[in-house]
Amino acid sequence: MNAHRAPVVQRVAGWSARHRKTAVFGWLLLVVAAVLIGQRIGTSNLNSYDPGQAGQAERVLDLPVVQQPASESVLIQGRPGQTFGNDPEIRLAVRQVVAALRKLPQSAAGIQSPLTSHGLVSGRSALVTFNVAGKPGNDDQTVVPAMNAVTAVAGHHPGLTIGEAGGATVDRAIGNSTSQDFHKAELTSVPISLALLLIVFGALIAAGIPLLLAGTAVISAISLLAIPSHWLPVDGTTSSIVLLVGMAVGIDYSLFYLRRVREERAAGRPASQALHIAAGTSGRAIVVSGLTVMISLAGLFLTGIDVFSGVAVGTIMVVGVAVLGSLTFLPGLLSMLGKWTDRGRIPFLGKRRTRARDSKLWSLLARAVVNRPLIWGGTAAIALLTLATPVLSMHLESPGIHDLPSNVPVVRTLDELYQVFPGGPEPAEVVVTGQDLSGTKVAGAIRALDHYASANGAIRAPITTALFGNDRAGNSQVLVVSVPLAGDGTDTTSNNALGTLRTQVLPATLGTVPGISYSVAGLTAGNHDFNTQLNSRVPWVFAFVLGCAFLLLMTTFRSVYIPALSICLNLLSVGAAYGLMVLIFQDGHLQGPLGFTPYGGITPWLPLFMFVLLFGLSMDYHVFILSRIRELRLRGSSAREAVTSGISHSAGVVTSAAAIMVAVFSIFATLSIIEFKVFGVAMAVAILIDATIVRGVLLPAGLALLGDRAWDLPRWLGGGRAATVPQPRQDYVRL
Repeated sequence: MNAHRAPVVQRVAGWSARHRKTAVFGWLLLVVAAVLIGQRIGTSNLNSYDPGQAGQAERVLDLPVVQQPASESVLIQGRPGQTFGNDPEIRLAVRQVVAALRKLPQSAAGIQSPLTSHGLVSGRSALVTFNVAGKPGNDDQTVVPAMNAVTAVAGHHPGLTIGEAGGATVDRAIGNSTSQDFHKAELTSVPISLALLLIVFGALIAAGIPLLLAGTAVISAISLLAIPSHWLPVDGTTSSIVLLVGMAVGIDYSLFYLRRVREERAAGRPASQALHIAAGTSGRAIVVSGLTVMISLAGLFLTGIDVFSGVAVGTIMVVGVAVLGSLTFLPGLLSMLGKWTDRGRIPFLGKRRTRARDSKLWSLLARAVVNRPLIWGGTAAIALLTLATPVLSMHLESPGIHDLPSNVPVVRTLDELYQVFPGGPEPAEVVVTGQDLSGTKVAGAIRALDHYASANGAIRAPITTALFGNDRAGNSQVLVVSVPLAGDGTDTTSNNALGTLRTQVLPATLGTVPGISYSVAGLTAGNHDFNTQLNSRVPWVFAFVLGCAFLLLMTTFRSVYIPALSICLNLLSVGAAYGLMVLIFQDGHLQGPLGFTPYGGITPWLPLFMFVLLFGLSMDYHVFILSRIRELRLRGSSAREAVTSGISHSAGVVTSAAAIMVAVFSIFATLSIIEFKVFGVAMAVAILIDATIVRGVLLPAGLALLGDRAWDLPRWLGGGRAATVPQPRQDYVRL
């Protein structure tokens, strides 16, 4: 076979190996160029908006004319059996809190005291409310002096409960926890990956190659995120997810390539031929795997949700960069290093690990499965279906204040606030636009709204208003009406109250005023509209991902059975992971060891995001294993022998890659935010299931039952048995 007729992957790898200095240093220059481009363009911190009516209101609230400060509440509670009226210490504490806040005009403004304002007292509880002074964009910093002042007053009254909570303090707590969690994950993942790679390869240089490819791919992608950040929301969370996905695929692809090169060199082939064979086998599998991951992640665009679009762009970029590096930088680097790849051997590991060997354990298991596929496969399928059963009771609900650990002070204060003053800390915000918003008709509608709040349990008093803009100057005005809702902001009670507000109360009040329009934002409205949009788009995302993956795998393997089997097995492993997620985090099992408090639901965005990510990452293993089995079939092996040998040959790299990903995702189980815990545990479990039960039992059982049919393409699609008769291939292109 002539060089010019070789597949593109082999030609690219051949060029990179022959021009190794150009390939290696050219790649490093590309990384430097990406960093310089990112710094030159700069990241634009665009706000992300919820879909639907809540997003419309949020866009109005972001207008320059609207400068709405964050509101804070200080809860003062007396001893049980006391009331605000008969406990002098509560009233003294209130006066001290008010006095301390008034001394901080740069931090607190618009202070309201229960001594002078109605609606701020309930039994033994009282509220002091204020707005954070200064520019709204810096609320979480500006509020710090006020927080310190409240803490100081609390220290003088050990018998009372005094705590502060509100938009600024919650943002500060979440921001601190999130940054600490991701920083911990980032610092821990690299050393753990390196340690496992040293165990896998037994040599320092070989272990460093996957980290080098993954690290350069991540640096390039995160730097280039500056480009889409000018039209999509890209924040620190997006960068952290890009880091996680980039490290996972970069290490996987390097393992695929390095393992095959070592195997061919151990078989006595020269370095050039080993690289060529690795490019035509593992390199081809990397391309198919990368395309599958990118297709899966592209499904997030169909949600129409800003946050998902930003994450999709970033993760697709890092996977594409990792694939490009695997086809160019990796063969060039391996050609440059030669036998130096195995230098820096680790004592007691180096001599054994530098050899590429088949796995006797996985070979024995695969042979047992293909000999009795119905028994083994049926048992495994029943086990996974049993694990997936709790999915039927999955309840999607935003965690709200439960996102943070219960020992965080602001969480305890918020929880008590919701009990005593429902809806107060996170009220619905009715955003009204139009002319003459300070006129008598609008004022009458607000009075009617306030009257409804006094007579109905769904919406609560006090209802407050804030008017922005100057109507006399001809500018549009914005009126923000804060309406407390029943419930804790994210539960069914709050959602029902939101429905009452939107469909009954507002049409009967503000809806009767001509020339104005309104929309509802706030915590409850944002979560409700987000979940509604997500639920309506989930079927389209599933159809897109599964359909595109089927077509790609059908084209790659020239079969309709292989993609159907692969998709079914992936859905089975994802379903089992979902079931365990419900058992652990919704029902509260293992809450002690994992350190969380269950709130009876699962964060709505997690199942969909996990599906697209898991489907893509698990396809890495499927494509790699199936490519090896297909290769053996093309060399003339029988269907069953190809299955057992293919699984045995690929066992080392799949086990190693899965162990690294399980370890990295398990780090998230130690973080404080409950969403990160759910994500880490479910991802680690799904990958473990996929790399053991699916890879070792269900896949060989399915292929054994299909037999030769597995590799057939129907004649009406241009295939047929004649098109797939195995033909041994001995020729190669000299690099």
